[in-house]
Amino acid sequence: MAKPATLQRPIPPADLVDLNSLAMPDRFVPAPDVREWIENAFLYDDAPLHNPDHRHLMDAELGIVWTNSDNVRNMRVVLGQAELMPPMAMGKWARARACQQIEEWFGSMPDFLLTFSAPAAAGMDDASFCALVEHELYHCAQNVDVYGMPKFKNDGTPSFGIRGHDVEEFVGVVARYGASAAGVMPMVEAAQRAPLIGAASIAGVCGTCLRLVA
Repeated sequence: MAKPATLQRPIPPADLVDLNSLAMPDRFVPAPDVREWIENAFLYDDAPLHNPDHRHLMDAELGIVWTNSDNVRNMRVVLGQAELMPPMAMGKWARARACQQIEEWFGSMPDFLLTFSAPAAAGMDDASFCALVEHELYHCAQNVDVYGMPKFKNDGTPSFGIRGHDVEEFVGVVARYGASAAGVMPMVEAAQRAPLIGAASIAGVCGTCLRLVA
């Protein structure tokens, strides 16, 4: 895929961010331009925001969709979500219907489906949008074997899965026992350094995270 002369951030479709229409029906729209932007921004070796942590995703098929649908879970607004495909946790007909829809969107079944809130993304600055996208990319992992090495299927293709957070701890535990004892020292050290990309604020929560802790 040829790289564009300039790396322009993808913009959600205007009809999904029309806040004047309160009765606008929930819609999901495939976003192949976001997939292309992810490759050019983060995945290629010479990408301006290249992150080697996502190298395995060069061998993955990512399906991306925008949505205007509100999603509130555990009293938190969901702005993005990563899902392993094909969908599993549903009845046979519901699963077949979902698979048909996804394959019609992308021509085949992707390894991961990433969904982003179009209204939220439209109001984000560049750093916050990049942070949201990378958060979801970090959930898209390659499984590892008992020795910690990347795992592959019998046909030689990568075995993918959904990854949880590097850090999962209560503030009170860190306050009482310290970052080292709580196992979060690497995160603390990273937070103390200046951000590599830029200051960002994700004014919401990832749907994948809320499902993992449910």
